[in-house]
Amino acid sequence: MSRIGKAPISLPAGVDFSVSSGNLVTVKGPKGTLTQQVDPDITFSLEDGMITVKRPTEQKRHRSMHGLYRSLVANMIEGVSNGFSKDLELVGVGYRAENQGQLLTLALGYSHPVMFAIPDEVKVDAVMEKGKNPIIKLTSFDKQLLGQIAARIRAFRKPEPYKGKGIRFVGEEIRRKAGKTAAK
Repeated sequence: MSRIGKAPISLPAGVDFSVSSGNLVTVKGPKGTLTQQVDPDITFSLEDGMITVKRPTEQKRHRSMHGLYRSLVANMIEGVSNGFSKDLELVGVGYRAENQGQLLTLALGYSHPVMFAIPDEVKVDAVMEKGKNPIIKLTSFDKQLLGQIAARIRAFRKPEPYKGKGIRFVGEEIRRKAGKTAAK
């Protein structure tokens, strides 16, 4: 049986949870509102501030959806109550990041600056301190959107294995390779 699917989800104060017809799960909280379409076989029950997810049978399809939808709803509740954040670090000589509102401008060693429009659900802040690598801070209540935006920014210049230059997540370990050695 799914260990993740069996775990109950605690509902914090100030967060509203509802399942409408057609199994559309809606979670409202202080940071925003999220909705997720759920398979009709999966059922939710709310008792004493705890949400439990149930499946009808032990079929492989039901077992896999059980843990998936439990995780998605738990992330929605966490997002509307506390929010999520990701930090990206620009490693390389001359790499810069700045933002004007929701427009992120990156200088990544190309002949042109890279302009990237960030959706309104994601808040962006570019921090540049002297002597340190520039850092892009992304915060949002939607974990899926936040991860997608962070991955798209990282894709502009992925970290390369020889010098380690590129855009990486803060704390990410890059596997390094040895370069060529000179002939004798």
